[in-house]
Amino acid sequence: MISPWLIAALAGGVIIVGLAVYAGILLARLRQQTQFRQQAIAKRNDRILESVRVIAKAVKEDQCNLSEGAIRLTNLLNALQFDQPKSFAEDYPGLYDLYDRVKELPTHEARKQLKRNERMRQDLQRAGHEGELEATIKIEVERLATMELPGR
Repeated sequence: MISPWLIAALAGGVIIVGLAVYAGILLARLRQQTQFRQQAIAKRNDRILESVRVIAKAVKEDQCNLSEGAIRLTNLLNALQFDQPKSFAEDYPGLYDLYDRVKELPTHEARKQLKRNERMRQDLQRAGHEGELEATIKIEVERLATMELPGR
């Protein structure tokens, strides 16, 4: 006759092996999901970086005004994802300074609703900010036009 202790030990062993196999399956899925997520982030970062390069070249070649370039570039740079947070404001102070100065000015339909003299006042204000920061921004967009992501 088989001992009840032996049956209990075998049953416990089967349960432990079953749980170990299940844990292994879950770990494999987690690794796969993590790898998929990292690949998706890398692909998204590559698309964003390509947009940064195109806009930086347009600003550099005066095909895009400095204010619009600053708004677009700062938003794109802020959208990049890294394992450790990165502050691009320190690397590109001219762009971020101009962005901070013009981000509240109305655009599109809101701008069209302004009176003509108010639009002109804002245009002069914007042009003043752009003139003040142009030299710094031109150097920064030169660097951004050839920017590479860390670890690549």
